Amino acid sequence: MALNKCKLGEHIELREIVNSDLSFGLDDVRGVNNLKFLMSTKADMNGRDLSKFQIVYPGEFVFNHRTSRNGSKFSIARNDEERPIICTEDYVVFRIKEASLSVLMAEWLYMFFNRAEFDRYVITNSWGSSTEFYNWEDLCDIKIELPPFAVQQKYVDIYKAMVANQQSYERGLEDLKLVCDGYIEDLRRNMECQEIGTYISEINERNSLLQIDNVQGVNSSSNFGETKADTTGLDFRNYKIVKTGQFAYNPSRINLGSIALLTADNCIVSPMYIVFEISDTEKLLPEYLMLWFGRKEFQRSTFFFATGSVRDTFNFDLMKEVKFPIPDINTQKAIADIYNVYIMRKNINEQLKVQIKGICPILIRGSLEESK
Repeated sequence: MALNKCKLGEHIELREIVNSDLSFGLDDVRGVNNLKFLMSTKADMNGRDLSKFQIVYPGEFVFNHRTSRNGSKFSIARNDEERPIICTEDYVVFRIKEASLSVLMAEWLYMFFNRAEFDRYVITNSWGSSTEFYNWEDLCDIKIELPPFAVQQKYVDIYKAMVANQQSYERGLEDLKLVCDGYIEDLRRNMECQEIGTYISEINERNSLLQIDNVQGVNSSSNFGETKADTTGLDFRNYKIVKTGQFAYNPSRINLGSIALLTADNCIVSPMYIVFEISDTEKLLPEYLMLWFGRKEFQRSTFFFATGSVRDTFNFDLMKEVKFPIPDINTQKAIADIYNVYIMRKNINEQLKVQIKGICPILIRGSLEESK
């Protein structure tokens, strides 16, 4: 056995098929994150022309050629779903050439991309001034060593077995979410909804003494995380403090899911965020309320009721007018317990995905060493 040394461009080809007949809609739009997963897009799709979006068929690859401010990683993914998805025209879509399918396995190539060495190579060779890029021509120019097809197959089988186990766990996870959603729907249909304004209070505590340096933002997955904003030279004394058990949301992006309950240590968020807490937790549980905030119906309602001229915002007065069914505290706790188990298992599932990606460099190295 021997390694086949070549340029990647010999085995891949560009795809530029657009959604011109609008066969695919908003539910089919995906973005690519720096963990190399396809994900529901975080972009504001209001007014976007989906006929210009590109179609990514199963087995094809897609990447964002912008590499600036991306955590020193390259956002590239493979569509391993059973149906096509669509992505912005700014992305690059490609596939393995028909003639190379007996030389290069798509799964092996995806594992090759899932290595820190590859990320470092791309970031080092990106170019640009204010924005750096790594383009299609750059990807094609990558020199690669290919093991024999049988060796690729051996290590791909190991990878696919791990992915199959993770996906089996994920399917059980969705069953648990269905139980939780069923309880919620039953409450919505059989209980009168109440405005939550009498249960919540806005908090406006500032970081005036610079006592907290943990700067966070709220992403569209309803989680706190390190802010993506450039904080160089900013004065954090005007930032708002969020304490454990309090909520924070971005009034301009809440319709995309940017609202979260803080369950970790205290942090600070941008002054533009709104922070609030539940006044009486013996009548309303934070976890129960967060469950409602995570529903797509709530996100759609915030977009509808948001006000503003240049930028729509959902202020705290509007938040107080939100209506949810509020059952007795024991019922809330029962539903929240199921939801908490779901969240815990969801986090485990995400850790499994990361661990599988962490094994990719080992599998690639194993295939190369065996071929030598």
